[in-house]
Amino acid sequence: MEGTGSRDGAERVRILIVEDEVELAAYVKRGLEREGFTVDVAGDGQLGLHMATTNSYEAVVLDIMLPKLNGYQVCAELRARSNWVPILMLTAKEGEYDEAEALDTGADDYLTKPFSFVVLVAHLRALIRRGVGARPAVLTVGELRLDPAKRTFEVDGELVSLTPTEMSIMELFMRRPGDVISKTEILESCWDWAYEGDVNIVEVYIRYLRKKIDIPFDRKHLETVRGAGYRLMAESD
Repeated sequence: MEGTGSRDGAERVRILIVEDEVELAAYVKRGLEREGFTVDVAGDGQLGLHMATTNSYEAVVLDIMLPKLNGYQVCAELRARSNWVPILMLTAKEGEYDEAEALDTGADDYLTKPFSFVVLVAHLRALIRRGVGARPAVLTVGELRLDPAKRTFEVDGELVSLTPTEMSIMELFMRRPGDVISKTEILESCWDWAYEGDVNIVEVYIRYLRKKIDIPFDRKHLETVRGAGYRLMAESD
């Protein structure tokens, strides 16, 4: 495996790899160390969670299919503890739902196995450059409450179960209460960038959301603006 060329200061960058495939973990560790990174390895989710919470890392490479605790659980627990270390998830699975779950759980990026080592390094460098930014606080619009870190949604204090896509749509609306948001913008924000299906899938999900957050509570939170899109009714509306 050829290196991509170490950079000044890379020797100060500490990475945690949480991966139970011993050969893969060793391969990635050797490659990253050749790039100048300092690398620790955990072979299961429980140890990975412990190491991530007791040490300081610039990024975590986290497999999803792990013994003891899976990658989703590790990521969710870190975010619940307000640990915002950049996380790059690795998965052998394919499909938008697995990718969506990784991101909705709190991961910053993902790669599907098998992956190019050069691409892995590029993703890690991008995450490290981005750094650990302040994460969103709990969003509240009237009686609606959404916690982006814990991925919970409430209507008037009652927990409502939302799918990853529904959660993403509501987060978009709650960051811009009262704004009219077009179908195209919702699609670009809440679906995979490579999605090539019908834009009217947005209508389907708006119906799903109304059945969950409007009809049971006898309220009208989501308004259709004919010819323009949809908007979340602001508290003053």
